[in-house]
Amino acid sequence: MKTSSLRLAVALAVSCAGTAMAADNSSKVTVVRDYTDIVAPADQAAYEAGVKSFNQCLSQHGFKYTWTAWTHETGDTYAYSYVSDPLPWAAFDAMRTAGKACDAAIRSDVNPHLKSETSAFFKTLPELSHMAKGVTINSPYIEVIYFKLKPGHEPHETFLDVAKKITAAAEKTKWPGNFAIGEVLDAGAGAPNFIVLLPAKSWAELGKDPDTPLWTMMENAYGKQDAQAMRKSLNDAIQEQSSHVDSYSEELTYKASSK
Repeated sequence: MKTSSLRLAVALAVSCAGTAMAADNSSKVTVVRDYTDIVAPADQAAYEAGVKSFNQCLSQHGFKYTWTAWTHETGDTYAYSYVSDPLPWAAFDAMRTAGKACDAAIRSDVNPHLKSETSAFFKTLPELSHMAKGVTINSPYIEVIYFKLKPGHEPHETFLDVAKKITAAAEKTKWPGNFAIGEVLDAGAGAPNFIVLLPAKSWAELGKDPDTPLWTMMENAYGKQDAQAMRKSLNDAIQEQSSHVDSYSEELTYKASSK
């Protein structure tokens, strides 16, 4: 698959949480909030009905923030993720206030059917992403790749440097692969440092290898010796990684009114 190259090629490291949060105190920074729910198989129908009821409550109260729903196709297939649009930090204060009217609905209709739920923020990094014109993350399918880095300052600097060079080379060579990178914030103990998203219109597109493999593209841009050195340093900085595929769920998505 095309992702076999990307998994070891595209990432960025995270600073300590306190430093990252302090740096993010700016209206120019946008973040995405993610909730991932784990549901027992026997509770799926009741859970999905509860989500629809909750969304109806939000609509009735004029809730103006969209939440895109994704069902997990691989990995834990009894998992659902809900992702906000990219917003400045301050918007989540207003969102919390606006959503209070439906707190009771989610507690009565959704929460009883949960095995567990996790939440995290993802800081958007458009300068370290490569998306062709007209391609968006909100595709029928999306591969989600998590990277956890080795501890220390050096992996951070290595990933930052290589990620910039990969994105620059992809732009320069007009490489057809599409990827978006986000920095994982406040996800709890053992969480990954970064997320890479690969959108696709179909399973066939998701599994198709690019005509020019990523590291061949890097060799074309920087020369074989430098590309191999970057690849090794990047691999050495990764502690572990995991991936799964999600599909877009129209019926569980909450779309804010355009009015």
